[in-house]
Amino acid sequence: MGPDETYQLVVLGGGPGGYAAAFLGADLGLKTALVDVEENPGGVCLYRGCIPSKALLHVARVLHEADAARTMGIEFGAPQIKVDAVREWKEGVVRKLTNGVGQVAKFRKVTYLRGFGTFVDAHTLSVSLAAGGTQLVHFDHCIVATGSRPATLPTFRDVPHVLDSTTALDLHDVPKSMLVVGGGYIGLELGSVYASLGARVSVVEMTSGLLPGADRDLVAVLEKRAGKSFERVMVNTKVAGAREEAHGIHVTFDGATNESVTYDKVLVSVGRKPNSTGFGLEKTKASVDARGFIEVDAQRRTAEPNLFAIGDVVGDPMLAHKASHEGRVAAEVIAGHKVTFEPNAIPAVIFTDPEIAWCGLTETQAKERSLDVAVAKFPWGASGRAMSIERTDGLTKLIVDPKTERVLGVGIVGAGAGDMISEGALAIEMGATAADVKLTIHPHPTLSETIMEAAEVFYGQSTHVYRPRKKESS
Repeated sequence: MGPDETYQLVVLGGGPGGYAAAFLGADLGLKTALVDVEENPGGVCLYRGCIPSKALLHVARVLHEADAARTMGIEFGAPQIKVDAVREWKEGVVRKLTNGVGQVAKFRKVTYLRGFGTFVDAHTLSVSLAAGGTQLVHFDHCIVATGSRPATLPTFRDVPHVLDSTTALDLHDVPKSMLVVGGGYIGLELGSVYASLGARVSVVEMTSGLLPGADRDLVAVLEKRAGKSFERVMVNTKVAGAREEAHGIHVTFDGATNESVTYDKVLVSVGRKPNSTGFGLEKTKASVDARGFIEVDAQRRTAEPNLFAIGDVVGDPMLAHKASHEGRVAAEVIAGHKVTFEPNAIPAVIFTDPEIAWCGLTETQAKERSLDVAVAKFPWGASGRAMSIERTDGLTKLIVDPKTERVLGVGIVGAGAGDMISEGALAIEMGATAADVKLTIHPHPTLSETIMEAAEVFYGQSTHVYRPRKKESS
């Protein structure tokens, strides 16, 4: 590549949003370059987020299932957990995926520049190459996909006993005791991994319950199981102070719990912050809001006409699949297509045990907005499939417009909820009614049947749950 070579599209950031944008741009005939600091595309998701965390969660699931097999008449000996081998297996999964994405980039003839890109102006990037030297890259259009990083708390200094979502995934050892600060999805996922590996894990959350924002009836199922997996769950409680000691962190609590406890490790999981500074964005017309998110329109275009932004850096929800879709929209716009980012439903999945997934309007949102909705629930205790796999701790619910009977939202808690929620997202995107879901024949015996039966509950006709539909008063 010559120093003065110009690209039709340059993507800054190689995560799921960035490489999806670059790959589609190349498919649409654009001369494309992708800039990222890693050896291959993948970003936080593949290297330090979605993939390694789900690999470790699978380890946790295997351990739980082996222990639960006792109720089926099968007993295993105590597991021998070889932390180094677990870590190497997890890293092997990451290597396979990132190497594969790197190969796909080559197949598509996307120029991959490993290095740190900084804006010189609205049409030029200066890339500090990992191999040494600096490369100027000129472009017609650029998509910023710089992602996010773990948020920090001033209470906890950067010391070996304090972990964030990145360092926790390194899995150097399994502490005897661990405090998870923050009852959101990242803290609960990683906390459950360490608990399954033998750590005594406690969770502290400043609000009144785990997973703030999620529907309470879905969270209630998880909270019941979390009470058995975690040593303590402290809600309505803040961390008032922390002091480093020789072998851990001495933490003082304030709120519903007022005491001091020393933990071997503390995992701080209080959200993520957008990476919108430090790469010269101020040398363009792009603007950043008060929370640090880059402001974009429905096409993901910034105030600089040839500059687009996608993914975590443009706002919630900070989800890989949302970023990928935004990246594809931006690439299509640059290629001259008339498209916008306007999903009716972005599914969210929390990969705890049990999993929680939802899409569209939640019951909590409906109450906050004073919307008139009907809620139809099907308990997994009435599911033959759930009973046969010893996982009746689940619930499937539909949020329905009582007048049009359109499905507005779907919520699921239970084993494999994340693999089931896509049907709900499709129903919402297609404008399906509860009758459409009810009349769609689902295979038996499966957990997906619970979606159909939840629709039947709406009409008071569920085969396995007797809940007659309330008659409307005349």
